[in-house]
Amino acid sequence: MTGSSEHFSEYTPWFIKRDQPDLIEQFNIPLDEYPRRCERQIEEWGKLRDEYEAEDSMEHHRTDEYASRLILASETGQPHVIYGNVPNRGLIDNLPDGCLVEVPCLVDKNVLQPTAIGMLPPHLAALMQTNINVQAMTVEAALTGKREHIYHAAMLDPHTSAELDLDQIWRLVDDLIEAHGDWLPAYR
Repeated sequence: MTGSSEHFSEYTPWFIKRDQPDLIEQFNIPLDEYPRRCERQIEEWGKLRDEYEAEDSMEHHRTDEYASRLILASETGQPHVIYGNVPNRGLIDNLPDGCLVEVPCLVDKNVLQPTAIGMLPPHLAALMQTNINVQAMTVEAALTGKREHIYHAAMLDPHTSAELDLDQIWRLVDDLIEAHGDWLPAYR
């Protein structure tokens, strides 16, 4: 798994439950991981800004960010492997064609070449499919403009459905649409 335990726990119904806060400690879910990471990044960006504004010239060096390595590999042909999110076109046999999958990708003069993985263990493919279903319904809502598919997506979400009943999910979606409606298309 390349994600953090906090990130993984967002996509599964087992680790974070409103009425079972003991699970967070039992499974060591660092719920403050993202805010701490963001605070560190903001502090680092502030230091870079201050350095840039104080100096006539600034020393540049490559970081661990993908962009510099991707540019270097595509421009020079020096191969580099990343884990990239790409459409599933025969890369993972037991996930739907076209869904996005994260797989090893070779980057060189030919730009991006995803690696075929084959079959995943069935329990992992089944777990991933639960989230692919949510994503597919969300895309369907966006493509058709049908508000009902937003509710369907939320109802299919494993974490949401483990915590809320259908009426609560419906109200949650209504509240979210109301709160973010200025940024959303008009759903019918």
